Amino acid sequence: MEKETTTRREFIAKSAATVAGVSVGLQAFSSKQGAAVFGANDRIRMGFIGIGNRGSQLMQLFMGNPEVEVAALCDVYEPYLLRDHSQVSPRYIQTMGGQIPKMGETFGKPPKSYRDYRKLLEDKEVDAVCIATPDHWHALQTIAAIEAGKDVYVEKPLTITLLEGRKMVEAQARSRQVVAVGLNRRGSSVYQKLAKEIPAGKIGKVTVARAFRINNMFPGGIGKLTAEIPPAGFNWDMWLGPRAIRPYQYNIAPYMFRWWKDYSSQMGNWGVHFMDVIRWMMGETAPVAISAHGGKLAVDDDRDIPDTMQVTFEFASGAIASFCIYEASSGGLFPYGEVELRGTKGTLYAGESGYRIQPASKGQFQSWDKMVDAEEFDARNEALGDGSSRDSTANLVRNFLHCVKTRETPLCTLEEGHRSTSFAHLANIALATKQRLQWDPVAERFTNSEEANNYLHYEYRKPWKL
Repeated sequence: MEKETTTRREFIAKSAATVAGVSVGLQAFSSKQGAAVFGANDRIRMGFIGIGNRGSQLMQLFMGNPEVEVAALCDVYEPYLLRDHSQVSPRYIQTMGGQIPKMGETFGKPPKSYRDYRKLLEDKEVDAVCIATPDHWHALQTIAAIEAGKDVYVEKPLTITLLEGRKMVEAQARSRQVVAVGLNRRGSSVYQKLAKEIPAGKIGKVTVARAFRINNMFPGGIGKLTAEIPPAGFNWDMWLGPRAIRPYQYNIAPYMFRWWKDYSSQMGNWGVHFMDVIRWMMGETAPVAISAHGGKLAVDDDRDIPDTMQVTFEFASGAIASFCIYEASSGGLFPYGEVELRGTKGTLYAGESGYRIQPASKGQFQSWDKMVDAEEFDARNEALGDGSSRDSTANLVRNFLHCVKTRETPLCTLEEGHRSTSFAHLANIALATKQRLQWDPVAERFTNSEEANNYLHYEYRKPWKL
């Protein structure tokens, strides 16, 4: 039985590596429209699709690189497109404050403005795009960008369904395009260090990993509102895109879509980040079993996702990982950092600023004193490498630009982004079905529930199609 488990585990890992390798390797040989060739001093003409809260943050990071020219902007909200904060709905500013971008950037020359991303992708003067739209748009826009011959930086979570992720990987494999996913901790020097050292046995054999997101939104959460007319300049139909028609509400868009399952989820918003670094450090590709518990227990608002959720993922190796969402309580779970890995020799607590290792203490019938020394690493005290930043997202952006010029593989590929985003989808499906689900990570199907397989995708609203 052990031999069968090991063989399957190796097969899963090799399958993921093979898919990633094919995706990268084929870039050199086939494409509908070929990739641009850049010299060392050439400027990369960027188009930005979705320039609200996160899109504006990313645009600022891209603009911090001298080789970038902001060539085009696209958004469904007119004030964002005009970069004019004074025209933003006062209601947005009152209720969402910090999530509304300040705007007012100074561009070398005025970028072109587009209200439809398809028109931006037709622009031959755009070399690459940054996609920071709501989750339900990522797949359509990324695949269209790839087919238009653009390189792509796409924000996390990669998708709103599991099928979308695989279709994105397949689209890249047919092209020569560079595609990077904005799982920012991939740009963290701390996690890059640990991703090498933990699989090599730094804290022994890791059997358990945990992470959490705590954000006490009791009692009112995102509020309870009714349908209204969108503010001036907001194209609600385009914002909905492939999702079903429904009336506009001020607690859906912008930003608050994170609490609506048709457009996002907190597992997607936060869980993807932490499950990405956990599986990366543990050397795992995908779980083989998932169970989830929780619900909307305390917060009285319009959300249709849980305010309390606990998920357990089991890997073929037998190791388990858990993620918790607590939006109806406060307080921390760890003495330090944002993730915990429990090994036979010590326990690791890590975050982007550093990590701490607590040596294991002996249990029953054991005579050893300790197997590793306590260790503390503070990345803020470390000298920065050439061109690196303490901002992990800035490092990802810089890496993407480097790959656009060199055609190298980015720090976070589509395959890696898809595998990590899958954890969120698997968790949400397990909670929706209230089943312990068994997952085949090679076929990407549930083996014990057709009900669960029905959640792998949804029927797009016409005329949109995958």
